[in-house]
Amino acid sequence: MKRIAILGAGESGIGAALLAKENGYEVFVSDGGTITDNRKLLLEEAGVDYEEGSHDVEKLLGYPELIKSPGIPYSHSVVAAAVEQGIPVIDELEFAFGFSRGKVIAITGTNGKTTTAMLTYHLMKRGGLDVGLGGNVGQSWASQLVQGDHDWWVLEVSSFQIDGFRSLRPKIAVLTNITPDHLDRYDYEMENYIQSKLGLLKQMGEEDDFIYYREDQHIWRGMSSMNIRPNVHEVSLETIEKGGGLYNGAEVKLNFRNQMISIPENEMALKGNHNMLNVMCASTAALLAGVPEETLKIGLADFKNAPHRMEKVEELEGVTFINDSKGTNVDATVYALSTYKEPLIWIAGGVDKGNDYETLMPVVKDHVKVLICLGKENNKLKAAFEGVVPVILETQDISSAVEWGLERGTSGDVVLLSPACASFDLFKNYEDRGDQFKEAVKKLKLKAI
Repeated sequence: MKRIAILGAGESGIGAALLAKENGYEVFVSDGGTITDNRKLLLEEAGVDYEEGSHDVEKLLGYPELIKSPGIPYSHSVVAAAVEQGIPVIDELEFAFGFSRGKVIAITGTNGKTTTAMLTYHLMKRGGLDVGLGGNVGQSWASQLVQGDHDWWVLEVSSFQIDGFRSLRPKIAVLTNITPDHLDRYDYEMENYIQSKLGLLKQMGEEDDFIYYREDQHIWRGMSSMNIRPNVHEVSLETIEKGGGLYNGAEVKLNFRNQMISIPENEMALKGNHNMLNVMCASTAALLAGVPEETLKIGLADFKNAPHRMEKVEELEGVTFINDSKGTNVDATVYALSTYKEPLIWIAGGVDKGNDYETLMPVVKDHVKVLICLGKENNKLKAAFEGVVPVILETQDISSAVEWGLERGTSGDVVLLSPACASFDLFKNYEDRGDQFKEAVKKLKLKAI
Protein backbone atom coordinates (compact mmCIF):
# COMPACT_ATOMS: atom_id res chain seq x y z
CA MET A 1 0.00 0.00 0.00
CA LYS A 2 1.17 3.54 -0.79
CA ARG A 3 1.91 5.55 2.33
CA ILE A 4 2.17 9.31 2.95
CA ALA A 5 2.46 11.62 5.98
CA ILE A 6 1.00 15.12 6.16
CA LEU A 7 2.36 17.90 8.35
CA GLY A 8 -0.33 20.44 9.22
CA ALA A 9 -4.08 20.00 9.42
CA GLY A 10 -5.24 23.23 7.80
CA GLU A 11 -7.24 23.54 4.58
CA SER A 12 -4.47 22.14 2.37
CA GLY A 13 -3.46 19.37 4.77
CA ILE A 14 -6.98 18.07 5.23
CA GLY A 15 -7.60 18.22 1.49
CA ALA A 16 -4.43 16.26 0.77
CA ALA A 17 -5.36 13.67 3.41
CA LEU A 18 -8.82 13.11 1.95
CA LEU A 19 -7.49 12.86 -1.61
CA ALA A 20 -4.74 10.45 -0.57
CA LYS A 21 -7.20 8.24 1.34
CA GLU A 22 -9.61 8.30 -1.62
CA ASN A 23 -6.80 6.96 -3.79
CA GLY A 24 -5.79 4.08 -1.55
CA TYR A 25 -3.00 5.59 0.54
CA GLU A 26 -2.26 4.87 4.16
CA VAL A 27 -2.33 8.42 5.57
CA PHE A 28 -1.05 9.96 8.80
CA VAL A 29 -1.73 13.63 9.66
CA SER A 30 0.31 15.44 12.31
CA ASP A 31 -0.37 18.94 13.64
CA GLY A 32 1.67 20.60 16.38
CA GLY A 33 -1.33 22.69 17.39
CA THR A 34 -5.01 21.90 17.88
CA ILE A 35 -7.05 20.44 15.05
CA THR A 36 -10.55 21.94 14.84
CA ASP A 37 -13.48 19.67 15.64
CA ASN A 38 -14.94 19.82 12.15
CA ARG A 39 -11.59 18.82 10.61
CA LYS A 40 -11.18 15.97 13.09
CA LEU A 41 -14.61 14.73 12.05
CA LEU A 42 -13.61 14.77 8.38
CA LEU A 43 -10.48 12.75 9.14
CA GLU A 44 -12.33 10.28 11.33
CA GLU A 45 -15.11 9.76 8.78
CA ALA A 46 -12.46 9.05 6.13
CA GLY A 47 -10.55 6.69 8.43
CA VAL A 48 -7.40 8.84 8.55
CA ASP A 49 -5.03 8.45 11.50
CA TYR A 50 -3.97 11.74 13.09
CA GLU A 51 -2.26 13.39 16.05
CA GLU A 52 -2.35 16.92 17.47
CA GLY A 53 -0.38 18.98 20.00
CA SER A 54 2.97 17.42 19.11
CA HIS A 55 4.77 15.50 16.38
CA ASP A 56 5.76 11.82 16.55
CA VAL A 57 8.97 12.44 14.61
CA GLU A 58 9.99 8.78 14.41
CA LYS A 59 6.61 7.82 12.97
CA LEU A 60 6.58 10.73 10.50
CA LEU A 61 10.05 9.88 9.22
CA GLY A 62 8.93 6.32 8.64
CA TYR A 63 6.80 7.43 5.69
CA PRO A 64 8.35 7.55 2.19
CA GLU A 65 6.89 10.99 1.37
CA LEU A 66 5.82 14.07 3.34
CA ILE A 67 3.30 16.78 2.40
CA LYS A 68 3.77 19.95 4.42
CA SER A 69 1.50 22.94 4.92
CA PRO A 70 2.75 26.02 2.99
CA GLY A 71 2.95 27.92 6.27
CA ILE A 72 5.54 25.51 7.72
CA PRO A 73 9.11 26.58 6.82
CA TYR A 74 11.81 24.19 5.66
CA SER A 75 13.68 25.07 8.86
CA HIS A 76 11.00 23.25 10.90
CA SER A 77 12.66 20.38 12.78
CA VAL A 78 10.53 17.62 11.22
CA VAL A 79 10.89 19.03 7.70
CA ALA A 80 14.64 19.52 8.10
CA ALA A 81 15.03 15.94 9.39
CA ALA A 82 13.00 14.59 6.44
CA VAL A 83 15.12 16.50 3.93
CA GLU A 84 18.32 15.29 5.62
CA GLN A 85 17.12 11.69 5.28
CA GLY A 86 16.24 12.16 1.62
CA ILE A 87 12.48 11.95 2.16
CA PRO A 88 10.68 14.00 -0.53
CA VAL A 89 8.83 17.00 0.98
CA ILE A 90 6.13 18.33 -1.33
CA ASP A 91 3.16 20.71 -1.36
CA GLU A 92 -0.53 19.79 -1.46
CA LEU A 93 -0.82 21.28 -4.97
CA GLU A 94 2.07 19.12 -6.18
CA PHE A 95 0.33 16.05 -4.78
CA ALA A 96 -3.06 17.03 -6.25
CA PHE A 97 -1.52 17.58 -9.69
CA GLY A 98 -0.96 13.83 -10.00
CA PHE A 99 -4.70 13.19 -9.75
CA SER A 100 -5.99 15.76 -12.28
CA ARG A 101 -6.17 15.56 -16.06
CA GLY A 102 -7.05 19.26 -16.27
CA LYS A 103 -4.83 22.00 -17.65
CA VAL A 104 -3.46 24.37 -15.02
CA ILE A 105 -3.32 28.16 -15.05
CA ALA A 106 -1.01 28.97 -12.12
CA ILE A 107 -0.98 32.58 -10.91
CA THR A 108 1.58 34.04 -8.53
CA GLY A 109 3.01 37.44 -7.58
CA THR A 110 3.62 39.46 -4.44
CA ASN A 111 0.47 41.51 -5.08
CA GLY A 112 -2.55 41.07 -7.30
CA LYS A 113 -2.58 37.29 -7.53
CA THR A 114 -5.93 36.81 -5.77
CA THR A 115 -7.72 39.37 -7.96
CA THR A 116 -6.06 37.97 -11.09
CA ALA A 117 -6.96 34.38 -10.20
CA MET A 118 -10.58 35.22 -9.40
CA LEU A 119 -10.93 37.31 -12.55
CA THR A 120 -9.38 34.60 -14.75
CA TYR A 121 -11.79 32.05 -13.30
CA HIS A 122 -14.73 34.42 -13.79
CA LEU A 123 -13.82 35.11 -17.42
CA MET A 124 -13.45 31.40 -18.17
CA LYS A 125 -16.77 30.56 -16.50
CA ARG A 126 -18.35 33.35 -18.54
CA GLY A 127 -16.81 31.77 -21.62
CA GLY A 128 -18.52 28.46 -20.92
CA LEU A 129 -15.33 26.54 -20.05
CA ASP A 130 -15.27 23.69 -17.53
CA VAL A 131 -13.04 25.32 -14.91
CA GLY A 132 -12.31 25.11 -11.19
CA LEU A 133 -10.63 27.56 -8.81
CA GLY A 134 -8.17 26.50 -6.11
CA GLY A 135 -4.84 27.04 -4.42
CA ASN A 136 -4.93 29.96 -1.99
CA VAL A 137 -8.50 30.83 -2.98
CA GLY A 138 -11.35 29.04 -1.21
CA GLN A 139 -11.40 25.25 -0.99
CA SER A 140 -8.16 23.34 -1.47
CA TRP A 141 -7.49 21.79 -4.88
CA ALA A 142 -6.99 18.34 -3.35
CA SER A 143 -10.34 18.32 -1.55
CA GLN A 144 -12.12 19.48 -4.72
CA LEU A 145 -10.55 16.61 -6.68
CA VAL A 146 -12.18 14.17 -4.27
CA GLN A 147 -15.49 15.45 -5.69
CA GLY A 148 -14.42 15.60 -9.34
CA ASP A 149 -12.06 17.03 -11.94
CA HIS A 150 -12.32 19.92 -14.45
CA ASP A 151 -10.86 20.56 -17.89
CA TRP A 152 -9.09 23.66 -16.50
CA TRP A 153 -7.92 24.68 -13.04
CA VAL A 154 -7.06 28.26 -12.07
CA LEU A 155 -4.70 28.12 -9.09
CA GLU A 156 -3.47 31.01 -6.98
CA VAL A 157 -0.05 29.93 -5.73
CA SER A 158 2.36 31.43 -3.22
CA SER A 159 6.14 31.23 -3.22
CA PHE A 160 5.87 28.80 -0.27
CA GLN A 161 3.74 26.45 -2.39
CA ILE A 162 6.03 26.76 -5.42
CA ASP A 163 8.94 25.69 -3.21
CA GLY A 164 7.15 22.34 -2.82
CA PHE A 165 6.60 21.77 -6.56
CA ARG A 166 8.46 18.93 -8.28
CA SER A 167 6.41 17.91 -11.35
CA LEU A 168 3.56 20.45 -11.43
CA ARG A 169 3.51 21.94 -14.91
CA PRO A 170 1.22 24.87 -15.67
CA LYS A 171 -0.16 25.17 -19.17
CA ILE A 172 -0.27 28.92 -18.50
CA ALA A 173 1.77 30.70 -15.80
CA VAL A 174 1.12 34.27 -14.66
CA LEU A 175 3.55 36.39 -12.62
CA THR A 176 1.90 39.68 -11.65
CA ASN A 177 4.94 41.29 -9.97
CA ILE A 178 7.73 40.70 -7.46
CA THR A 179 8.33 43.10 -4.56
CA PRO A 180 10.06 42.44 -1.21
CA ASP A 181 7.89 40.25 1.05
CA HIS A 182 8.31 37.17 3.26
CA LEU A 183 12.07 37.67 3.19
CA ASP A 184 12.36 36.03 6.62
CA ARG A 185 11.60 32.73 4.84
CA TYR A 186 14.35 33.36 2.28
CA ASP A 187 17.33 34.23 4.50
CA TYR A 188 16.54 37.93 3.93
CA GLU A 189 17.90 37.54 0.39
CA MET A 190 15.74 39.08 -2.34
CA GLU A 191 17.38 36.87 -4.94
CA ASN A 192 16.13 33.74 -3.16
CA TYR A 193 12.57 35.10 -3.17
CA ILE A 194 12.80 35.97 -6.88
CA GLN A 195 14.03 32.50 -7.76
CA SER A 196 11.22 30.97 -5.71
CA LYS A 197 8.58 32.88 -7.70
CA LEU A 198 10.18 32.00 -11.04
CA GLY A 199 10.36 28.37 -9.94
CA LEU A 200 6.81 28.21 -11.31
CA LEU A 201 8.36 27.89 -14.80
CA LYS A 202 10.78 25.05 -14.15
CA GLN A 203 8.61 22.29 -15.69
CA MET A 204 7.11 24.36 -18.53
CA GLY A 205 7.86 23.74 -22.20
CA GLU A 206 7.68 25.46 -25.58
CA GLU A 207 3.97 24.73 -26.01
CA ASP A 208 3.12 26.51 -22.74
CA ASP A 209 2.59 30.24 -22.09
CA PHE A 210 4.05 32.69 -19.56
CA ILE A 211 2.42 36.07 -18.82
CA TYR A 212 4.31 38.68 -16.78
CA TYR A 213 4.60 42.40 -16.00
CA ARG A 214 7.14 43.87 -18.38
CA GLU A 215 8.33 46.79 -16.23
CA ASP A 216 9.09 44.66 -13.15
CA GLN A 217 12.88 44.76 -12.75
CA HIS A 218 12.91 41.90 -10.23
CA ILE A 219 11.26 39.63 -12.81
CA TRP A 220 13.81 40.66 -15.44
CA ARG A 221 16.66 40.06 -13.02
CA GLY A 222 15.43 36.57 -12.26
CA MET A 223 14.75 35.73 -15.91
CA SER A 224 18.25 36.82 -16.96
CA SER A 225 19.75 33.71 -15.38
CA MET A 226 17.11 31.32 -16.75
CA ASN A 227 16.35 29.55 -20.00
CA ILE A 228 12.71 30.62 -20.53
CA ARG A 229 11.06 27.87 -22.57
CA PRO A 230 7.35 28.87 -22.69
CA ASN A 231 5.95 31.51 -25.04
CA VAL A 232 6.11 34.92 -23.34
CA HIS A 233 3.33 37.52 -23.16
CA GLU A 234 4.24 40.88 -21.62
CA VAL A 235 1.67 43.20 -20.04
CA SER A 236 2.81 46.79 -19.77
CA LEU A 237 2.06 50.38 -18.87
CA GLU A 238 4.53 51.62 -21.51
CA THR A 239 4.52 49.58 -24.71
CA ILE A 240 2.86 46.63 -26.42
CA GLU A 241 4.49 43.61 -27.97
CA LYS A 242 3.06 40.78 -30.05
CA GLY A 243 1.00 38.56 -27.79
CA GLY A 244 1.03 41.16 -25.02
CA GLY A 245 -1.08 43.93 -23.51
CA LEU A 246 -0.89 47.66 -22.81
CA TYR A 247 -2.85 50.00 -20.54
CA ASN A 248 -2.49 53.57 -21.83
CA GLY A 249 -4.38 55.35 -19.05
CA ALA A 250 -7.78 55.09 -20.72
CA GLU A 251 -8.10 51.62 -22.23
CA VAL A 252 -6.55 48.18 -22.29
CA LYS A 253 -5.19 46.97 -25.62
CA LEU A 254 -4.49 43.27 -26.14
CA ASN A 255 -2.46 42.13 -29.14
CA PHE A 256 -3.77 38.59 -29.44
CA ARG A 257 -2.98 36.43 -32.47
CA ASN A 258 -2.47 39.43 -34.76
CA GLN A 259 -5.77 40.98 -33.69
CA MET A 260 -5.94 44.14 -31.54
CA ILE A 261 -8.62 44.03 -28.84
CA SER A 262 -9.46 47.36 -27.14
CA ILE A 263 -11.42 47.62 -23.89
CA PRO A 264 -12.06 51.06 -22.29
CA GLU A 265 -11.41 51.20 -18.55
CA ASN A 266 -14.78 52.85 -17.95
CA GLU A 267 -16.45 49.67 -19.23
CA MET A 268 -14.72 47.49 -16.62
CA ALA A 269 -15.55 46.79 -12.99
CA LEU A 270 -11.93 47.16 -11.85
CA LYS A 271 -10.13 50.52 -11.79
CA GLY A 272 -6.57 51.81 -11.41
CA ASN A 273 -3.18 51.03 -12.94
CA HIS A 274 -2.50 47.99 -10.77
CA ASN A 275 -5.92 46.51 -11.53
CA MET A 276 -5.43 47.11 -15.25
CA LEU A 277 -2.27 44.98 -14.99
CA ASN A 278 -4.39 42.29 -13.32
CA VAL A 279 -6.99 42.68 -16.09
CA MET A 280 -4.37 42.25 -18.81
CA CYS A 281 -2.90 39.16 -17.14
CA ALA A 282 -6.30 37.54 -16.60
CA SER A 283 -7.63 38.49 -20.04
CA THR A 284 -4.56 37.13 -21.83
CA ALA A 285 -4.83 33.86 -19.90
CA ALA A 286 -8.55 33.60 -20.66
CA LEU A 287 -8.02 34.29 -24.38
CA LEU A 288 -5.28 31.63 -24.51
CA ALA A 289 -7.71 29.19 -22.88
CA GLY A 290 -10.30 29.89 -25.58
CA VAL A 291 -12.63 32.59 -24.19
CA PRO A 292 -14.17 34.67 -27.06
CA GLU A 293 -13.53 38.42 -27.20
CA GLU A 294 -17.16 39.46 -26.71
CA THR A 295 -17.60 37.18 -23.71
CA LEU A 296 -14.36 38.53 -22.28
CA LYS A 297 -15.71 42.09 -22.36
CA ILE A 298 -18.94 41.05 -20.63
CA GLY A 299 -16.95 39.29 -17.89
CA LEU A 300 -14.73 42.32 -17.30
CA ALA A 301 -17.81 44.47 -16.83
CA ASP A 302 -19.66 42.30 -14.30
CA PHE A 303 -16.74 40.96 -12.22
CA LYS A 304 -16.94 41.29 -8.44
CA ASN A 305 -13.57 41.35 -6.66
CA ALA A 306 -12.60 39.43 -3.54
CA PRO A 307 -13.72 40.83 -0.18
CA HIS A 308 -11.27 43.16 1.58
CA ARG A 309 -9.53 44.23 -1.64
CA MET A 310 -10.55 47.70 -2.80
CA GLU A 311 -14.08 46.89 -1.66
CA LYS A 312 -16.59 49.76 -1.60
CA VAL A 313 -18.49 49.57 1.68
CA GLU A 314 -20.76 52.61 1.79
CA GLU A 315 -21.14 56.27 0.93
CA LEU A 316 -22.13 58.50 3.86
CA GLU A 317 -22.76 62.22 3.41
CA GLY A 318 -20.82 62.07 0.14
CA VAL A 319 -17.81 60.37 1.77
CA THR A 320 -16.94 56.94 0.31
CA PHE A 321 -15.58 54.20 2.60
CA ILE A 322 -13.25 51.63 0.99
CA ASN A 323 -12.11 48.39 2.64
CA ASP A 324 -8.63 47.34 1.50
CA SER A 325 -7.73 45.34 4.60
CA LYS A 326 -5.93 42.81 2.39
CA GLY A 327 -3.35 45.53 1.70
CA THR A 328 -0.91 44.10 4.25
CA ASN A 329 2.33 45.36 2.69
CA VAL A 330 3.61 48.72 1.43
CA ASP A 331 3.36 47.89 -2.26
CA ALA A 332 -0.28 46.79 -1.99
CA THR A 333 -1.06 50.09 -0.27
CA VAL A 334 0.77 52.07 -2.97
CA TYR A 335 -1.61 50.52 -5.50
CA ALA A 336 -4.63 51.34 -3.35
CA LEU A 337 -3.68 54.96 -2.67
CA SER A 338 -2.82 55.61 -6.32
CA THR A 339 -6.19 54.30 -7.52
CA TYR A 340 -8.11 57.25 -6.08
CA LYS A 341 -7.74 60.81 -7.34
CA GLU A 342 -10.09 62.15 -4.64
CA PRO A 343 -8.74 63.60 -1.36
CA LEU A 344 -7.98 60.71 1.01
CA ILE A 345 -8.43 59.96 4.68
CA TRP A 346 -6.12 57.00 5.11
CA ILE A 347 -6.46 54.42 7.90
CA ALA A 348 -3.21 52.45 8.28
CA GLY A 349 -1.06 50.57 10.77
CA GLY A 350 -0.76 47.26 12.58
CA VAL A 351 2.21 44.94 12.86
CA ASP A 352 5.06 46.54 10.92
CA LYS A 353 6.94 43.98 8.79
CA GLY A 354 10.09 46.07 8.45
CA ASN A 355 8.26 48.51 6.18
CA ASP A 356 10.05 51.20 4.20
CA TYR A 357 7.41 53.93 4.03
CA GLU A 358 9.48 56.06 1.65
CA THR A 359 7.87 54.15 -1.24
CA LEU A 360 4.51 55.63 -0.24
CA MET A 361 5.60 59.28 -0.24
CA PRO A 362 4.72 60.10 -3.88
CA VAL A 363 1.13 58.85 -3.46
CA VAL A 364 0.66 60.32 0.04
CA LYS A 365 2.06 63.85 -0.31
CA ASP A 366 -0.59 66.40 -1.31
CA HIS A 367 -3.12 63.54 -1.59
CA VAL A 368 -3.76 62.25 1.95
CA LYS A 369 -5.34 64.96 4.11
CA VAL A 370 -5.67 62.84 7.28
CA LEU A 371 -3.75 59.74 8.44
CA ILE A 372 -5.46 57.68 11.13
CA CYS A 373 -2.96 55.25 12.69
CA LEU A 374 -4.74 52.07 13.82
CA GLY A 375 -2.39 49.90 15.84
CA LYS A 376 -0.78 49.22 19.20
CA GLU A 377 2.53 50.76 18.14
CA ASN A 378 2.20 53.75 15.80
CA ASN A 379 5.48 55.64 16.35
CA LYS A 380 7.22 54.52 13.14
CA LEU A 381 4.15 55.25 11.01
CA LYS A 382 3.62 58.67 12.61
CA ALA A 383 7.29 59.59 12.29
CA ALA A 384 7.35 58.61 8.60
CA PHE A 385 4.53 60.99 7.64
CA GLU A 386 4.97 63.83 10.11
CA GLY A 387 5.12 67.03 8.09
CA VAL A 388 3.84 65.18 4.99
CA VAL A 389 0.23 64.59 6.05
CA PRO A 390 -1.45 67.67 7.59
CA VAL A 391 -3.37 65.77 10.29
CA ILE A 392 -2.23 62.54 12.00
CA LEU A 393 -4.45 60.81 14.55
CA GLU A 394 -4.07 57.50 16.34
CA THR A 395 -6.37 54.93 17.93
CA GLN A 396 -6.69 51.25 18.78
CA ASP A 397 -10.43 51.30 18.17
CA ILE A 398 -11.66 50.77 14.62
CA SER A 399 -15.04 52.39 15.37
CA SER A 400 -13.25 55.59 16.38
CA ALA A 401 -11.18 55.48 13.19
CA VAL A 402 -14.35 55.22 11.08
CA GLU A 403 -16.12 58.01 12.99
CA TRP A 404 -13.09 60.30 12.62
CA GLY A 405 -13.04 59.53 8.91
CA LEU A 406 -16.57 60.85 8.51
CA GLU A 407 -15.97 63.81 10.82
CA ARG A 408 -12.82 64.91 8.98
CA GLY A 409 -14.16 64.14 5.51
CA THR A 410 -16.18 66.31 3.18
CA SER A 411 -18.35 65.32 0.25
CA GLY A 412 -16.17 63.76 -2.47
CA ASP A 413 -13.51 62.44 -0.08
CA VAL A 414 -12.54 58.77 0.27
CA VAL A 415 -11.88 57.05 3.61
CA LEU A 416 -9.50 54.21 2.73
CA LEU A 417 -8.54 51.37 5.05
CA SER A 418 -5.29 50.10 3.51
CA PRO A 419 -3.03 49.24 6.46
CA ALA A 420 0.34 48.38 4.80
CA CYS A 421 0.81 46.19 7.89
CA ALA A 422 -0.22 42.83 9.28
CA SER A 423 -3.32 42.72 11.46
CA PHE A 424 -2.33 40.55 14.41
CA ASP A 425 -1.90 43.29 17.04
CA LEU A 426 -5.61 44.11 17.22
CA PHE A 427 -7.35 41.54 15.01
CA LYS A 428 -7.38 37.80 14.26
CA ASN A 429 -6.38 38.35 10.63
CA TYR A 430 -6.94 40.78 7.77
CA GLU A 431 -10.45 39.37 7.19
CA ASP A 432 -11.41 40.13 10.80
CA ARG A 433 -10.00 43.65 10.45
CA GLY A 434 -11.95 44.22 7.22
CA ASP A 435 -15.15 42.78 8.68
CA GLN A 436 -14.90 45.02 11.75
CA PHE A 437 -14.29 48.03 9.50
CA LYS A 438 -17.40 47.24 7.44
CA GLU A 439 -19.45 46.67 10.58
CA ALA A 440 -18.32 50.03 12.02
CA VAL A 441 -19.32 51.81 8.82
CA LYS A 442 -22.74 50.15 8.86
CA LYS A 443 -23.28 51.21 12.48
CA LEU A 444 -22.29 54.77 11.58
CA LYS A 445 -24.85 54.72 8.78
CA LEU A 446 -27.58 53.62 11.20
CA LYS A 447 -26.69 56.52 13.53
CA ALA A 448 -27.15 58.95 10.66
CA ILE A 449 -30.61 57.69 9.77
